Amino acid sequence: MAAKSHKFIPGSFRSARQRWSSLSTAERIRLDAYSREFGFSVGMGDLILLGSNWYVTHTGLLRLARRKRCSGIHAQPVMEFCDAVGSRWAFKATVFKSQKCKGFVGYGDADPSNVSAVVRGAEMRVAETRAVNRALRKAYGIGICSVEELGSLSGSWELKPQSKKAPRSNDIQDEHNANGHRLRDRLRLLIRQYQLDASLVKLYAAEFCGTQELRQASRQLIEEFIHHLAQCAAHDLDGLLRRLNSYASKPVTSVSDNTKADNQKVAGVA
Repeated sequence: MAAKSHKFIPGSFRSARQRWSSLSTAERIRLDAYSREFGFSVGMGDLILLGSNWYVTHTGLLRLARRKRCSGIHAQPVMEFCDAVGSRWAFKATVFKSQKCKGFVGYGDADPSNVSAVVRGAEMRVAETRAVNRALRKAYGIGICSVEELGSLSGSWELKPQSKKAPRSNDIQDEHNANGHRLRDRLRLLIRQYQLDASLVKLYAAEFCGTQELRQASRQLIEEFIHHLAQCAAHDLDGLLRRLNSYASKPVTSVSDNTKADNQKVAGVA
């Protein structure tokens, strides 16, 4: 009996041919199966081909969850496996397919050694994405790995040759904003991890950086403060809490040069 021929989905196959000049029969058969079973679309960025293997993307998984009327996704850091100073993060995600669903759990981790240079500095968000992807794949029975879980390959499949032109001012501003968000995320996680008073931390940070307000401090000074805060919280939490409570009676309105120098010396010792 002759084998049943596969009729590929025209739109997805056409997009794949435009993106990858040639596809083997096995690659086309798997593409057809994933497209029909899960509704994945190459044109919409749901699937990516790497080394003759198909991988689903975070976009594809979220689109599938929306089509399946997913009830909710809950993600939270696993604090005992997180290290803000070393940029090592671990997340737990739970996917609820319906309101009565008990949940499908997935874990994801990220650190500078297993993320692409493209997303270096955003390890916390990478870890959360990986956890959500694993939970979604479990919930909807998807056997292929997601591309974001591939470690150092993650995010590198779309790289274009770098331009030799000087960066535009807008590009520089975007990079500065992205770095600012990463520092803010690290500071927020430290506050949540050690249950610190955010307003007192801001006052301490302003004094440490020698500015009246934290937003006036340079990125380098903020990085030094975050490192100092993490070291103090890890090795002398009681002393840190006493220091923070000293700001409760009156806000810091000005800082002398001597105070700034003393704090920077403390950071160097920590």
